Amino acid sequence: MVDDDFMVAKLHGRCVSAVEGFTVAGVAHSGADALRAARELRPDLLLLDVYLPDMDGIEVLRAVRAEEERAGRGGAHADALFITAARDAATVRSALRAGALHYLIKPFSQAALREQLLHAASVRTRLAALDEARQEDVDRIFGTRPRASRELPKGLAAHTADLVERILREHPGGLSASECAEAGSLSRVSARRYLEYFTETGRAEVTLRYGGTGRPERRYRYVG
Repeated sequence: MVDDDFMVAKLHGRCVSAVEGFTVAGVAHSGADALRAARELRPDLLLLDVYLPDMDGIEVLRAVRAEEERAGRGGAHADALFITAARDAATVRSALRAGALHYLIKPFSQAALREQLLHAASVRTRLAALDEARQEDVDRIFGTRPRASRELPKGLAAHTADLVERILREHPGGLSASECAEAGSLSRVSARRYLEYFTETGRAEVTLRYGGTGRPERRYRYVG
């Protein structure tokens, strides 16, 4: 966690710690401290402010990347998420070109930060599981974005999408459209529309279960 404001860093640290699977490895309030901490702690994710007293957060990220390159393939690799009040387009472009996963403009909600943290974890998990990427794997990794950054297609409602997503999360082994409809008191047609939307946007995957006769059953599993 890198922010020159002690109270803001503390607040964001509490938000991070509240997300399952995340802990705050360290906090830095300057660019130099951030570089030392990244070198010593080797975190999975950097949460970077742009405005720091000695260097900006983009310079920090570039320096971290340079150290990773010098360390070679065996060196630690930290993903980066900017959380900052800087909103000019040039800074946003520079952050993305430096290798940031995403960019949150202050003030933002705890839910928005949580979505981006889960996205970062999802990307890291998917990459770690790959030996050789297929195009569909690459499309899923590069194309997936958290719900907050996507507009729902016409005819789909946000509150129903939230409901279906919660049901998917509660059934890690997967479920059918009929089972989703029953769990959410929805029609089967409606449940399937949302499940197919999640599949198309990379947040769910489909497997086919073959029975005795008739068409195979489509089963959906949440993948984040």
